[in-house]
Amino acid sequence: MPTRAPSLEIRAAAPEDAAKIRDLTRAAYAKWAALIGREPLPMQADYDRAVREHSIDLLTVDGALVGLIETIVRPDHLWIENVAVAPDCQGRGYGRLLLAHAETHAVKAERGEIRLLTNAAFAANLALYAKLGYAIDRTEPFRGGTAVHMSKRLEAGLRFGASTPSS
Repeated sequence: MPTRAPSLEIRAAAPEDAAKIRDLTRAAYAKWAALIGREPLPMQADYDRAVREHSIDLLTVDGALVGLIETIVRPDHLWIENVAVAPDCQGRGYGRLLLAHAETHAVKAERGEIRLLTNAAFAANLALYAKLGYAIDRTEPFRGGTAVHMSKRLEAGLRFGASTPSS
């Protein structure tokens, strides 16, 4: 008997999703706390506020929350504040799917670039971002570690009149 494909949906978060967002983010980032000696910043965020002030899109599979991406449209780029996938769902391509969703969001917002910040200790994340075309712009000391600023140019976004750093 053939297995049915899972039902994937990406939808905008609502205020009543804040607790689920907090729980998923804390679970997704928990593995990094021992590595860097503190909770990563996304584990400390106020998600009641974030749901009101940022765009948070939730990825569900067969109705269960498995991932999210939090973005902010800025004047010359789309900022990724947080991307998180439930620990038992990591390695299935959901992070890539969420990042591709952010690219679509950036193009619709007429932004030709996506930017994000990660920790140099998060080697798996750095490798994923590099594989998806993100480049390291700079690094800087941060809370006893190293913050890595990354960006990705979206040529399709430029067709829609997004501003560029040189304009």
